[in-house]
Amino acid sequence: MTRAPLTPIEQQVYHFLLDFLSEHTFQPSVRDIAAQFKIPSTKSVADVLAALERKGYVEREPGRSRGVTLVGFAGGAGTIPVPVLHLEAGRAELEAEDYVTLDRRLTPSDDAVLVRALHEDAPAHGVRLGDLVIVHPSQRAKDGDVVVVRVANVAMVRTMQRQGSTLILTAPGTGNDVELGAGDDYVVLGVLAGVVRSTPRETNS
Repeated sequence: MTRAPLTPIEQQVYHFLLDFLSEHTFQPSVRDIAAQFKIPSTKSVADVLAALERKGYVEREPGRSRGVTLVGFAGGAGTIPVPVLHLEAGRAELEAEDYVTLDRRLTPSDDAVLVRALHEDAPAHGVRLGDLVIVHPSQRAKDGDVVVVRVANVAMVRTMQRQGSTLILTAPGTGNDVELGAGDDYVVLGVLAGVVRSTPRETNS
């Protein structure tokens, strides 16, 4: 479930919906959106909302002016809900198992996703077991980029190089390099954009 990138006006409306809901606890009407962005037609607003729904950012209730639900949003001005992908072997299209609300300044784009590092870490890239890695799926990965790759049901964080039809994933300092070809079960999810680390709670004895 990687969400499609937004056009500039779709992004502006989406951010307006996020911030309006945080401030007012209810959604703006179609006319409110039209007034905010000086859009002359409510149909044009409806078209933008339809695009946001089609791309997976909102859900709408037909016939209601304020019937928009922001998928995964937990509140907070200046934030955005980012889906945590469930990795499953053999599937190119992945589903969200949860959402984490992040400061929008920490995300590279509105279509960013999170993947949990459960099986291995990547110390050269600052990733530890249990971290959530921020993935930029719409940035075109090129040789030398650090990417997040689903290999079977494991997320690997590696530096990418292509040699013909072979994808080489290198892990600096570990010698644990991986070569992937046409017959292997893998998907390049996107470029590594950041790491979210939760600090374990201390307990009093």
